[in-house]
Amino acid sequence: MTTLIIIINIIASLVLIISVLLQSGKGADMGSAFGGGGSQTLFGGAGPTTFLAKICIVCAVIFMGSSIYLTYHSSKSRTSSVMSTVPSVQPLKAAEKAQPATPGEKALPQAPAQPAQK
Repeated sequence: MTTLIIIINIIASLVLIISVLLQSGKGADMGSAFGGGGSQTLFGGAGPTTFLAKICIVCAVIFMGSSIYLTYHSSKSRTSSVMSTVPSVQPLKAAEKAQPATPGEKALPQAPAQPAQK
């Protein structure tokens, strides 16, 4: 199920990108507003919604819905972990570090503590 939603999310995002890039901008008629006779108004009158704008809206809704679903689905707590089969390593204590590695070896002498200087 998750794979299907991921595929839908990717397709919706690609169609959304293409539909946004194919649309003409709102400022495309700005040059004709000041001298050309093609524009009716300066900043208003967008007219009916184009087919690309409808595709853009539908793809945006599908993309947002699938993204929210995937986010919710991935935030659920997992019952198993990959790390549960890995053995844990216990840290060595200071006394174990000072002991020799093999019984025949002698431990290195430790330097005497220096008195605090005044």
